[in-house]
Amino acid sequence: MSLKEKINIKKLPVHVAIIMDGNGRWALKQGEDRVFGHHKGVDAVREIAETAAELGVKFITLYTFSTENWNRPQNEVNALMSLFVETIEKEIPTLNKNNIRLNAIGDLQSLPEENYTRLINTMDQTAKNDRMTLTLALSYSSRWEITNAVNSIIGDIKSKKLNDVKIDEETFANYLNTNNMPDPELLIRTSGEMRISNYLLWQIAYSELYFTHKLWPEFGAEDFYAAIIDYQSRERRFGMTSEQLKHED
Repeated sequence: MSLKEKINIKKLPVHVAIIMDGNGRWALKQGEDRVFGHHKGVDAVREIAETAAELGVKFITLYTFSTENWNRPQNEVNALMSLFVETIEKEIPTLNKNNIRLNAIGDLQSLPEENYTRLINTMDQTAKNDRMTLTLALSYSSRWEITNAVNSIIGDIKSKKLNDVKIDEETFANYLNTNNMPDPELLIRTSGEMRISNYLLWQIAYSELYFTHKLWPEFGAEDFYAAIIDYQSRERRFGMTSEQLKHED
């Protein structure tokens, strides 16, 4: 039986978040510069997006470029921005063919103007697709997002747009970039690093974490299937006991 056949389609995670790590290290292993790894990483994004959509996953969110990544060597940042511009419009036919909507979260206004314009254009051209939403976290960090949400709440209270000064979890979540999607049930990180790196800290409170030593350019459909199977083998208790869950069933 293949890995894909072992997956219980009725128990798929609705939302899978991915930290795509290891492009640079993969390239150096090939004797190439780090930028070469980012180019190969685009191929992995395409494969995983198509694989997830085919399975029936409704949301994939990719940690594409963090606020901290602006501190990388300028030549690598410039290359990443150029790659982004080249890729984003080229992928429109593939996204539309697979009925995938492109979305983005993060401090998008900090992107170079050309990148921002092409991103919005692609989002507009895929806006009617409803099979799956592919979200790119760009110039994103969770601490930035949470701080931004707090400042927005303060502003709305001062302007009387928000009358109730008692903020509950639901109200706060509505001010996050991810307010239009469910929290991820599964977070995958490639490359063997076992940390969250300032990614979706509020949203992954009850996510299952899956770490693999595969570098991102090496991560393919079979690896994604393995992550889903591992997720489906876990008991999601949300603070309850196993006995309580059995009683609910």
